Amino acid sequence: MKRQSKHLTLYVFVMAFVTAGILPAQTPYGWRGPARNGVYPESGLLKTWPQNGPALLWETLDAGKGYSSPVVVGDRLYLTGMNEDEDKEIFSAYTLDGKKIYETAYGTPWNQTYPETRTTPAIEGDKAYVISGSGEIACIRIADGAIVWKVNGGETFERKTGNWGTSECPLVFDNKVIYTPSGDQTTIVALDASTGNVVWKTRPLGDTGAYVSPLLITYKGKRQIIGSTAKNLIGVNPETGAIEWTFSNWGPPADPSRPGPPPFANIAPNTPLYQDGRIFFCHGYNIGAYMLQLNDNLTGVSLLWSNNDLDTHHGGYVLMNGLIYGSNWINNTQGNWVAVDWNTGETKYETDWGGGRSKGSIIAADDMLYCYDERRGTVGLVRPNAEKFDVVGMFRITKGEGPFWAHPVISGGKLYLRHGHALMAYNLR
Repeated sequence: MKRQSKHLTLYVFVMAFVTAGILPAQTPYGWRGPARNGVYPESGLLKTWPQNGPALLWETLDAGKGYSSPVVVGDRLYLTGMNEDEDKEIFSAYTLDGKKIYETAYGTPWNQTYPETRTTPAIEGDKAYVISGSGEIACIRIADGAIVWKVNGGETFERKTGNWGTSECPLVFDNKVIYTPSGDQTTIVALDASTGNVVWKTRPLGDTGAYVSPLLITYKGKRQIIGSTAKNLIGVNPETGAIEWTFSNWGPPADPSRPGPPPFANIAPNTPLYQDGRIFFCHGYNIGAYMLQLNDNLTGVSLLWSNNDLDTHHGGYVLMNGLIYGSNWINNTQGNWVAVDWNTGETKYETDWGGGRSKGSIIAADDMLYCYDERRGTVGLVRPNAEKFDVVGMFRITKGEGPFWAHPVISGGKLYLRHGHALMAYNLR
């Protein structure tokens, strides 16, 4: 083992947010579910699967290349991808039986390694908000796909990126759209969701951007945006844009005996978890896992514990029954599955899935975990267990191309899985 060092109805939605310590001010239709924590408020789902997995309801092969996840609102599903020429990012609307209604080109992909579309759309009212790999923020009318406004955020705010451009899913609340260009002009900006005009800009930290989709939290009656650059986790006042605290004491140690990049090259893609004043985050490449405690006025954080066994590459993590579940990074094609105690940071297990399967993405619903192996495309139904990685059903995705990096989604009793240009829906009831 690596060394350990010291969330229907409106009522159900509201209770899910309250339980997570997040008020329902941010749109519930976007990245990793209503609370951005990978937990979907579903019930009555299968607790075991047939040998070949749950029933396939439909599939389509016209999603366009991408690693983003679908978002279901009402009787439509929305998704981003690349066009056939792979020179534009597209926003598509589908019926809930997989028929494409329209597609709209809204931006330019990242032009270097892994250019595939990454932004999961945020839907608020009759609009969708997306951010291209080149840093363009677009507002799209979901009825017909018309562009309402677009801002070239990469140029306007002089973004400073790492090796993979912008990989951010917009945070939308209070008629604001949040974007993280980083760099020497500003760190995070808020745009008016109706017009695209600047509402506020934070001060710059001079840092390179990360790939983290920010989170809106509430503690002691006060709200705060939790975001990240390559070197800093930050807390931002959502009304004024003031950076109220930073935390930079994280990253791989400068130890030549341990693989991975040096401390100045943090690669951060995972949205933190939040509950009751505590913020958890971890990233791959031996960066490790960290639990922070907010002070009462949200002007600072203190480190409660760290753990070097769980360092999730980019598949996210979930909190269930007091345990954090996710996978870790051994190298870019290998990783184990891990459970860590929320309160203490103690590793409960670290295990290889077996059969050539690797690390991957994870979500949760109805007291079960859903794991998506990024190497072979195996989807696992896992019973939460403090003692072992308890797989009770699995099947394999064979359509599509590239690594299996899109996070799964559960909505209306259906499991949605994306692999490149392929999108599939399975019946979980």
